[in-house]
Amino acid sequence: MSELLVMEGISKSFSGVTVLDNVQFSLRQGEVHALMGENGAGKSTLMKILAGIYSKDAGSVRIAGSESAATSPKIAQQLGVAIIHQELNMIPDLSVRENMFLGRELKWGHTGFLNRTQMRAEAENYLKQLGMDLNPEGLVGELSVGQQQMVEIAKALSMNARILVLDEPTAALTKREIEKLFQIIEALKAQGVGMIYISHRMEEIFQISDRITVLRDGRYIGTREAKDTTLDELVQMMVGREIKERFPQVEREIGEELLRVEGLVQEGKLYDINLSVKAGEILGIAGLMGAGRSELAKALFGVEKYQQGKIFIKGQDVNLRNPKEAIKAGLALITEDRKGEGLVPDLSVRENLTLPNLRALSSFGFISHRLEGDFVKESIAKLKVKVHSSEQEVRSLSGGNQQKVVIGKWLATRPKVLILDEPTRGVDIGAKREIYDLMNQLVQTGAAIIMISSELPEVLGMSDRILVMHEGRITGEFSRENATQERIMVAATGGKNHG
Repeated sequence: MSELLVMEGISKSFSGVTVLDNVQFSLRQGEVHALMGENGAGKSTLMKILAGIYSKDAGSVRIAGSESAATSPKIAQQLGVAIIHQELNMIPDLSVRENMFLGRELKWGHTGFLNRTQMRAEAENYLKQLGMDLNPEGLVGELSVGQQQMVEIAKALSMNARILVLDEPTAALTKREIEKLFQIIEALKAQGVGMIYISHRMEEIFQISDRITVLRDGRYIGTREAKDTTLDELVQMMVGREIKERFPQVEREIGEELLRVEGLVQEGKLYDINLSVKAGEILGIAGLMGAGRSELAKALFGVEKYQQGKIFIKGQDVNLRNPKEAIKAGLALITEDRKGEGLVPDLSVRENLTLPNLRALSSFGFISHRLEGDFVKESIAKLKVKVHSSEQEVRSLSGGNQQKVVIGKWLATRPKVLILDEPTRGVDIGAKREIYDLMNQLVQTGAAIIMISSELPEVLGMSDRILVMHEGRITGEFSRENATQERIMVAATGGKNHG
């Protein structure tokens, strides 16, 4: 296979801080090459240089044998480079056709009039190549995340992309959508398209990739043939140390019931939900996208109203009408959408950490800078947040470090019950281990955790008990000993299955 892309000696610094140091990467025609590394390893910066978003300080980039001068995203597109970002760049109020041809609309000859007929026909053609039967005039906002992703890929094909970068492409997809995506990747390989695949889901990496390159702390560590390497070798390359247990277990005592839910109903979303969780226990909640897991979390935390049912905290009937009352009652929620709901991106790390804790850091209504400084310093050290300064904008941190800030600010409230919605989504394996350690530390103090996760190995590895949801109902309950991936999937697709 011929080389589509060769990047050599790539270096990049921001404000005197080296982000990439003499990095190399290559991509062959018809290949899936996985790019791996912890959050902050430099993967995104390297891809932004390829896409013309950043300029490199040193090194060379050759596309199809020619030196690339991608000084802007538009020039990179002309060179055949397309990126499908983790957060999709679709405009929901525009149609599929309008999104696909945005900024490069087809005209009637030399007139200024749009040739909607040709754009519609081309949009239909590229969607059909991907096996998608979508109406080009339908609004993108009405499509599922998986369908929107297919529209992005169709758009890339319509631009004759030879190099396709897929950044965490399965993070928000259902199992069926993931299978469809992998079929399309195989079809694109057969057409000679080269793909750079970025994901923290190790099982996927081995399933879909031909080669794997690892970066660590902005440096090139090595490249391996996927068939010739192992999970343990990759982990050691990524973190620089051996992680012996993916899902660490600690001794803890299961105590009194802290939270009980009886007959919870939320019109059109949740139906007759009954659950309980005890001190020292991790209750996992599994299910497919749309099962109602996040809706349940928000109902428990007072974000969304419910019409029927009761919630008891330590045996006391409570009516949680808003998050303020939930926090006061001893609940904390780490939401699935850390950027949209978990953080205030324009504020600093310090401000985000202290937001739910201002009362504890204040005296007579005024924030104590000494207390705040000590608290922030201690939190950053405990959480192992990689940050240049506590005054750094939280948006500038890597995904894993942003997630640690979200977790840290709620841990400081000392909750009785912590609800974690997709706590390790988009987080590297080293940061995952650190989050699991934090969870274990919390339950050892006698708190309880409700963990919602789409990653079955995580649910099986960390939970004491597992509930499974399907279309707003609980369809399965399993102990750690009786739970298997197969049993959970039966319940997640609507089959009654109790262990």
